[in-house]
Amino acid sequence: MTRPLSVVSAGLYLNRRLRRILQGAGYAMTLRPPGADGLVGIWGDGRSATRGAALAARTGAGIVRIEDAFLRSVHPGRSGAPPLGLLIDTEGLHFDATRPSRIERIALEDPLDDAALLRRARDGIGRLRAENLSKYNDFDPDLEPPPPGYVLVLDQLRGDAAVRASGGTDATFREMLADAQIENPGATILIRRHPETRAGHRTGHYGPDAAGDRVQFHDDPVSPWALLEGAIAVYTLSSLMGFEAILAGHRPKVYGTPFYAGWGLTEDRADLPRRNRKLTRAQLFAVSHILAPHWHDPCRDRPCSFEEAVDQLAAETRAWREDRKGHVAAGMRLWKRGHLNREFGGVKALRFAASPMRALARARATGRGLLVWAGAEPEDLARAAEGVALRRVEDGFLRSRGLGAQLVPPLSLVADDLGIYYDPTRASALEKLIEAGPPPGGRDRAERLIARLAKTGVTKYAPPPAPVPDLPDGYRILVPGQVEDDASIRLGAGEVRTNRALLKAVRAAHPEAVLVYKPHPDVAAGLRAGALPEAGDLADIVTDADPAALIGAVDAVWTITSTLGFEALLRGKDVTCLGAPFYAGWGLTRDLGPVPARRQARPDLPALVHAALIAYPRYRDPMSGLPCPVEVAVERLANGPVPAQGAGLRLLSKAQGALAGWAWLWR
Repeated sequence: MTRPLSVVSAGLYLNRRLRRILQGAGYAMTLRPPGADGLVGIWGDGRSATRGAALAARTGAGIVRIEDAFLRSVHPGRSGAPPLGLLIDTEGLHFDATRPSRIERIALEDPLDDAALLRRARDGIGRLRAENLSKYNDFDPDLEPPPPGYVLVLDQLRGDAAVRASGGTDATFREMLADAQIENPGATILIRRHPETRAGHRTGHYGPDAAGDRVQFHDDPVSPWALLEGAIAVYTLSSLMGFEAILAGHRPKVYGTPFYAGWGLTEDRADLPRRNRKLTRAQLFAVSHILAPHWHDPCRDRPCSFEEAVDQLAAETRAWREDRKGHVAAGMRLWKRGHLNREFGGVKALRFAASPMRALARARATGRGLLVWAGAEPEDLARAAEGVALRRVEDGFLRSRGLGAQLVPPLSLVADDLGIYYDPTRASALEKLIEAGPPPGGRDRAERLIARLAKTGVTKYAPPPAPVPDLPDGYRILVPGQVEDDASIRLGAGEVRTNRALLKAVRAAHPEAVLVYKPHPDVAAGLRAGALPEAGDLADIVTDADPAALIGAVDAVWTITSTLGFEALLRGKDVTCLGAPFYAGWGLTRDLGPVPARRQARPDLPALVHAALIAYPRYRDPMSGLPCPVEVAVERLANGPVPAQGAGLRLLSKAQGALAGWAWLWR
């Protein structure tokens, strides 16, 4: 049941994201005055909160206090970024210890002994650290922090409600800085400014006169986790980074009364007698990030779990970090440019150049990165591009509902700064991700994804369901045909390089087996090379069957480099590779091809899936237009809606079919 929530702030009322989060929590915002049994919604502790409290006092209504949750957005709220979650509290404010809050009550009363909950909390802490995620995320995780051994003093915003609630004054901040110097003789003191101070929105408590022989300001957008790694001590009034210091293994010295003080995890300079329970880091994190907040999925526009909120924040943050300097793009066909700009031009619009070398010169002159379609990269580009961020672009492994050769835009793209996944002659970012393994919680996430793909039948091109024809009884081997002039064959095949040679090799190894040959969709459509009209003498030919259903109907798959082999691995089938696709050489396939010796890691299937489907590609939701996690893309591919061709692209794709002999025009 939804309860009316009267608000006095027009900004609060008109914010669609806040409205949807509150609706998910059971509240419907209204500008109408409340009745005696009504509720008044108050944001934080500012001027509108004072007006709201006065309205509640006049009418006898209850108060619901609203604040941002502790993972908010890429940019600070004053930049206009909407939040991913809210703390909705009918008891108090988490930063105001003069009265209990929802967080404090849960921390005091909940047993916090559920093994599954605490595992989620430990995984959550580990994932935030591994992926460099914080409340605000417009920092550069590649920036190096100062040499370790410094003391961090955390500045906060002047006049901020959290500072006022802790009784923070200029004198408090001066005391904190003096104590840091006295208690850490000889150590460098770094004053870390608030992100909104660095952005020029609001001032902090330390002016230029605070700097001295041992005291320095640190304003570089370095990851807070990296800064905490090199610190020997942390001093704070009530900054959220003080809580992150706890999660990073510190015991911060706290001069105020934030939600994380008083539980035995901090050295407290203020007295908090109500908080008479000792908690572990995982227990307090479970309260603050899992149990107390209301999280929201902006792509599917519904309440979500903490983990889903992190998935979304990670997708948005990754896109901003990779694109913030802008790109110059080359080797991109005209029909692709619109969706490429949507994917990579969200911060600064893409600039396109006629050739990779022209794009490189423009990128170097403007400080932008360089994007090149992987198949259009000249051999000498990487050497010439030294000092410029070069990424090779290709479709991801869960692409679209329809073929790229039919000009259907993709939901996923990869941008590889080392190589490209289909080229085993050099290392790729995908290989590095496979070698590194998934972050905390990543294996469980990959297992859920595998189960979801099995249930929905989603594959790379997500074709409409088509029945599998009756196949002869016996040991069935699926042999996916390939585009014979494709880069994956040129670079990744061994002695077997054609579809006919592939079928002959399988027949020689399994003379009595039932061979099921599925031509590549682009070849079957007449758009690419590799047609095999005489295949019927070697195998049963299946053209239109749903790939997932076809995989389910066979016992094994033999391939050169087809991604259908990867999809077969996802569905528990034995896979033999005669080439070196990205999924070969890791101990999960039978390898008869030239697998690179450098592939020494032995991931299990969930680890491989995490690298290939979660960490490597970027996804964009066709409905909201937002960067999104893989789970949203799978849902769109399974249930729709997804991008479709415009009329112009439909005509162009038909023309391609009619002019297949001139395929070099669109390759």
